[in-house]
Amino acid sequence: MTEEIRFDERGLVPAIVQDAATGAVLMLAYMDREALDATLRTREVHFHSRSRDKLWKKGETSGNVLHLVELVPDCDADALLVKVHPSGPACHTGDATCFGPVNATDLGRFLSELAAMLRQRRRDLPADSYSAELFKSGPDAIAAKLVEEAGETAAALRGEGRERTISELTDLLYVMLVLATQVDATPDEIRASLEEKRRQAPTRRGKTGSD
Repeated sequence: MTEEIRFDERGLVPAIVQDAATGAVLMLAYMDREALDATLRTREVHFHSRSRDKLWKKGETSGNVLHLVELVPDCDADALLVKVHPSGPACHTGDATCFGPVNATDLGRFLSELAAMLRQRRRDLPADSYSAELFKSGPDAIAAKLVEEAGETAAALRGEGRERTISELTDLLYVMLVLATQVDATPDEIRASLEEKRRQAPTRRGKTGSD
């Protein structure tokens, strides 16, 4: 596959980086043959820095490494789609993507940004972060917070109205993301588990077929 890629006259090919879990486009950079080979060999994304004219591993200073999931050339083999699991924000500004702050109407992109932020909080443990405090306190504290938020969500559903229920639900979702980060659950693992439960659901009800 890599032998078919058409590099330009400078020996470069554009690489569009996409979050494999949410579909969000994270950044655009360029690869040469050396960067492509390093990416495939290490499964951590490398680029060619045009400003420094050298190999550049994304996240080598920030820690926000891009873990390769899949690399796909376009129909003309002169551009690459690089699907990744980001270990933190892709942009040097701290945003999840290099295309500006998250759009509040785009849930997938928002969740990508939140997940990236939580991975960064767990790694760096900043002093003024509530998320970092949960990670510092460990599994027991996270479990207690999960039980607390689940109880408050259930109470809201039983009689506190739709607006309050949504507010408590998002608190619960946040703690669930903290839990997923704590146990290093990957999007692929979560999706596979959900797909397995979906397949098992008809059997559990004593039925056949799919929903």
